[in-house]
Order: sequence, then structure tokens, then C-alpha cells
Amino acid sequence: MVIMLIRREAMTDVGREGNRQAPPIDAPVRLNKYIASCGIASRRKADELIGGGLVRVNGVVVTAMGTTVGPGDEVVVNGRTVSPRKLDYILLNKPRNAITTTRDDRGRATVMDLVSEAGGEGSGLFPVGRLDRNTTGALLVTNDGDLANRLMHPRYEVPKVYVVSAAREFSDADLDALRSGIELEDGLFLARHVAYVDPGDRTTVALEIHEGRNRIVRRAVEALEHEVTALDRRQYGFLTLAGLRRGRWRRLSEKEISRLRRSAGLKAGNMDPSG
Repeated sequence: MVIMLIRREAMTDVGREGNRQAPPIDAPVRLNKYIASCGIASRRKADELIGGGLVRVNGVVVTAMGTTVGPGDEVVVNGRTVSPRKLDYILLNKPRNAITTTRDDRGRATVMDLVSEAGGEGSGLFPVGRLDRNTTGALLVTNDGDLANRLMHPRYEVPKVYVVSAAREFSDADLDALRSGIELEDGLFLARHVAYVDPGDRTTVALEIHEGRNRIVRRAVEALEHEVTALDRRQYGFLTLAGLRRGRWRRLSEKEISRLRRSAGLKAGNMDPSG
């Protein structure tokens, strides 16, 4: 049940900080993956750069898709020698009014402002998915593009636990509707588990979902004609907010990083050619 998931927060293993150097290439790896690991572009964009003749390997322009590079190879993209970035994994307890984006053209505070000391210019950090401006809670920030793409993909069904408070009480029928499914304009919303956080307070419920459509929890609750007064993501995958105050962040431990990558079907090193 969701309630049990929330109450296990204090048992979360934090361990050592996990700010890991990018592993050396010890086996051939596809060129587009190598470029992506350097933070230059996504794999798809890397293919465009390769096809456009903007990539050199050991001084030679390479345009063939599927080209691999290995130990000692020099890769130059658009005149700049590149190498894999240090990988960083951060869990942030997002506060209200922080925009979930890398920058905001209206000058509003972003989640990246909160973790700015974690990585300077060129760190390549970005938030995984979105929490809207008024939603608080667990947000993963990383520069591991392969991991981020998989965590956001519906195939991997990453569980997320939210606590939502409304202006009036939820009925048992409301909870049944959240469990059985609510039809929204972009498809069916379905909560895996729903329960009152405190049976004596029916204005607040906890629910677990395995998808990440934009504002999906807020929209589902509003579809039941409830006004959402607070929405907090308490858990992302197995990561909880135990010991992490609002607006603060921490780096994941090596154990947590390995577990997170395994849950997304990836191996520990981002340069693994099969990952």
C-alpha cells in the first residue's frame, strides 16, 4: 500500500555521495553514444552532427553511422575536442515556485538555481521530467542522458508516490474512481494504489502512479471536482525525501546510482556499449 511506502522513508539507505568520474573507454563504443556521454548532444542529434561532417576521429572526418571509437581515439566535434563528462546524480526536494527547467526566459527561479553549486558551467545537469511550479517534492537532477531517457519512458513504469490535499474531503467513491481510472483529454489516468494518509483527515490522500504525463495527478483530482491545495511527490522510484528538507538536495550514493540504473535496464557504467 502507498501508506507503507511513505512511512518507510526513514529506512532509505543514503550511503556515500555518488559523483563519479566518467569511466574510461575499455571497449569499442558507438560514436553517437560517446558524443552523448560528453554532453554535446543527444544520440539522435549526434547522428545529425556525424552525418553533417562535423565530427572527426583521429583527424579524419567520419560520416558513417555505427562508427565506433575505442581507447586512445581522439574525437573532435565542430572543432572542439570532447571527452566524457563526470556523471552526477542529485535528489532535490523541490519547493513551491521553482520552475522545473534549466533556464527561464522570464527570469523566474528554477530548480537549477537551487543546485547551482553542484555543477558549474558545462556540467550538463538537467531535471528528469517535470513538476509544475506549485508542486513540491522529489526531483532527480542528472547529466546521465541514457538514464534520464529510460526513467521517463513509459516502458520502465517508474513508480512515483504523491500526497495530495484538497479543499474538501475525498469520498470513498473518489478513491475508487482514482483506482479504476479517470478519462482525461490525453487518455486514461490510473493510480496503482490510493489511500487516506490519515483516516481521521479525509482531505489528504496518497497515491502511486507509474507514468509521467504533464500535471497528471493534479488534472485527475481536478476532474473529480476537487480544488488541489497542496501536491507533494514523496517518492521517485525507490528514492524518498528522508532527511532532506524542502529546497535542499543531496547526491545519490553509489549504491543508489547502481540500483537506479539497473531498474532502467542499464549497467553501472555509462560507456558500456550494450547499455
